[in-house]
Amino acid sequence: MPAKIDQLKTELAKVASQTESAQELMAGMVKVLHEGMLKYNWVGFYMLEHGPPPQPPMLVLGCFQGAMTPHTRIPLDQGICGAAASSGKTVVVDDVSKDPRYLACSLETKSEIAVPVFSRGKVAGELDIDSHFPAAFGEEDRELIEYCASLVGKRLTQSAR
Repeated sequence: MPAKIDQLKTELAKVASQTESAQELMAGMVKVLHEGMLKYNWVGFYMLEHGPPPQPPMLVLGCFQGAMTPHTRIPLDQGICGAAASSGKTVVVDDVSKDPRYLACSLETKSEIAVPVFSRGKVAGELDIDSHFPAAFGEEDRELIEYCASLVGKRLTQSAR
């Protein structure tokens, strides 16, 4: 697995060097991850949207690869995605059927990882991956997905200047 992860990191760094916008980077990234890792059955970004007060911030579906999802807007107090974005910490769920936070998108989903994306020290969104396999996300996967989130965060920070 580490050789595959290293190969993907190289491919992702290439995508980062060849794209100009954060949007292009995220689109290329979800494609590489979805196609490169068979156990990554759904890969997508949710970006934080701040509405006018008193509306609370909301995670809004961005680039993704995989089946359509009914969850295109997620409040920060809901789901694994909301947990990652509101805590600023990676959330790994080995068995979604045992986690009450899980927002069911597919009966086939068995495990999930959600990694926050930071820009200028604040959560700007998150990268979410679902798998049809239980306990699909080991330490190597976590490092890979956190690496992806950091690449996007850097690009968002550069774009904001």
